[in-house]
Amino acid sequence: MPSGFHIENLLSGGLITNYDCTSLCRHCLYNCGPHREQDYIEEETIRESYKKIRTLRCPSIHIGGGEPFLNISGLKTVLEIARQENIRIEYVETNSSWYTAPNSARKILESLKQSGLTTLLISISPFHNEHIAFWKVKGVIKTCEELGISIFPWMLDFYKDIESFDEIATHGLSEYEKKFGQEYLSSIRSRYWVHLGGRAVKLFEKSLQKKDPEAIMAEASGGCVELVNTDHFHLDLYGNYIPGFCSGLAIQSNDLGNELVPERYPILCTLFAEGIQGFFDFAQSRYGFTTQKSFVSKCHLCLEIRSFLVNEKNLKTHELQPKGFYATG
Repeated sequence: MPSGFHIENLLSGGLITNYDCTSLCRHCLYNCGPHREQDYIEEETIRESYKKIRTLRCPSIHIGGGEPFLNISGLKTVLEIARQENIRIEYVETNSSWYTAPNSARKILESLKQSGLTTLLISISPFHNEHIAFWKVKGVIKTCEELGISIFPWMLDFYKDIESFDEIATHGLSEYEKKFGQEYLSSIRSRYWVHLGGRAVKLFEKSLQKKDPEAIMAEASGGCVELVNTDHFHLDLYGNYIPGFCSGLAIQSNDLGNELVPERYPILCTLFAEGIQGFFDFAQSRYGFTTQKSFVSKCHLCLEIRSFLVNEKNLKTHELQPKGFYATG
C-alpha cells in the first residue's frame, strides 16, 4: 500500500561531518561530545551527499558537527569537493575549541579560505562557555576579521553575559544563575532557539509542564507531517538523512526522492501516518514498551520510545541511527 511518504525537494539544511566534539553541551540536539565515534565523513560519502542534494534542488548548505575543525584536512576536502560539485557552502560551524594562538589559527583559517571557506558560524552561548573559555572565541573572531572571513556569531545576544566573567576560564550554568538570577536558564529559551530533543529536553524538562503519555497522544492526533519538512534537514557522515529536528531518526540517503514503504521503514511510516499514538502502540505491541513517566511533548515521548528500543531491546535498524546518538553522554 502506498505510504505517501517521500522527500522530493530539499530546501535548507546541512552536512554533518562528524559527531565527536570537544564539548558536551547540554542543549545539543545531536548528542555530540567526546564520547562519540571519532569518525569523519569520507570522500565518497561527501560526493554522494552533494549529488543527492543537487538532484533534490538544494543549491547551498552549511557544514556542521560535532566539531568540524577536529579534522582540518577532512574539512578542507569537504569544502573542495563542494566547489567541484557546484554546491555553495553558506557557512561552517565551530565552537572555537581548536584555537590556541593567533599564528596557528591564522594558518588554519588561511588554508580553509583557500579551499572555499567564506563564512564561519561561531558558537556563542552559556552552553558552550561551560566547556570553552571565551578568549578562544574572541581569538577566532579577531583572526577571521583580519583574514576577511565573514562571521556569523550565534548568538551575539549572549556576548555581554559571557564577557562579564573571566574570559580565561570556563563557567557553568550555575554560575550564570548565581549572577543573573535563578530564572536565567529558563529565560534562555526565549533568547536562543532550542528544540526540545537530544540532551536539551533533559536540561529543560524540570522547568516545563509535563503530561502523561495518554494526554500527550490525545493532543497530538494525526501523523507526524513534520517528517517531510525540509526547512532544516541534515545528511550525516554515515549517509543518513535526518528529517527536520528528529535527531536519532534516519532515512538512507539513497532512498531520498522515492516513496518510503512500511516494509523497509516501519517506524517512520507509522509515525508519518499515525503519529505518536501509532508509534506508542507499535512499540507496546511488538516490544512490550511501557512507561510511568510524564513528558513535555510528543517528541519527548518519541525519544523515550526510541531509546527503549535501542538500549533496552537492542533493536538494530537503519531507521534508528546513528546508534551513538542513543548512548549516554
